[in-house]
Amino acid sequence: MGEQSSAHRMKHFIVFFLVFVVSLTGISTLMWQVLGPVSNDASEVIVVVPQGTSGYDAPQDLFSKHLIRNQHAFSWFMSVFGSGKTVAPGGYRLNRSMSAWALVKKLTSPPQFVWVSVREGLRKEQIGEHLGTMLGWTPVQEQEWNAYNNDSQEYHEGVYFPDTYLLPSDEPVRAVAKRFTDHFNEVLAPYIDAFTAKNIKWTTAIKIASLIERESGGDSDKALIAGIIWNRLDKDMRLEIDATLQYIKGNSDDGWWGRVVPADKYLESPYNTYRNKGLPPGPISNPGLAAIKAVLHPEETDCIFYLHSSDREIHCAKTYEEHLENIRTFLN
Repeated sequence: MGEQSSAHRMKHFIVFFLVFVVSLTGISTLMWQVLGPVSNDASEVIVVVPQGTSGYDAPQDLFSKHLIRNQHAFSWFMSVFGSGKTVAPGGYRLNRSMSAWALVKKLTSPPQFVWVSVREGLRKEQIGEHLGTMLGWTPVQEQEWNAYNNDSQEYHEGVYFPDTYLLPSDEPVRAVAKRFTDHFNEVLAPYIDAFTAKNIKWTTAIKIASLIERESGGDSDKALIAGIIWNRLDKDMRLEIDATLQYIKGNSDDGWWGRVVPADKYLESPYNTYRNKGLPPGPISNPGLAAIKAVLHPEETDCIFYLHSSDREIHCAKTYEEHLENIRTFLN
């Protein structure tokens, strides 16, 4: 009787074990079908997460790019195994041979492409410092950025177009610099014919635009400043622009755009527009499109002087006497 009972229990155990194995195999097969790789295609797919990720839906985006098998299953898997991490803005190198586990691990790691925003009016060294912070550059790499000129002095300054870029974190410095200058060329291209029609070299246009960018209080006064600069050039007057003195003095220790004092007007430099007539030998900053357009479409004015009051409002004058009155009224 005991032997029969023991045999009966063994049969039950074997049946239970077989059911368990079959169930486990079925679950594993199902999990693989919904969470396994889409294919064995290992070609790279770059997934871009926009800045401000509150509206970014990773499962939906990956499903639309055929990187996952099942949107809902991946959403569950990511919530369970993603350690509560959000997907950071940037770019990720993925492929269709990656499992859900590999995808989640990649998306919760630092992105391989970094968003970098550069504002208008920075000089090249400032952009290099910002890139160094965002991309983890060494001092040597920042020096390489500062020295880059695409084998042309015309590309030393003024052609690193201010915008938002998605940059590979491991990209060589020269390649990053070329991205900036290529973008500059793309932006400038539609205006080249218009500058040529007005007999303005593009290098001249960028010099003037760089002055406008540093001197303006905003886009609203760029055309007026452009008109005044053209008036002074036409009259063969010195431009006497303080921003050129700041460019001469600027350095990483004391600030790139420090305060100008009267003695600075006597600085020995071809960029000193208080001592030298005409434009400086090169741009003093990297201007945006509004400043470039202002060179092409200056405001018609009789003014040849201007200043900004403390509220950044511009006040122009036709004569030096009017300018002195503006100084007494708005700066004292």
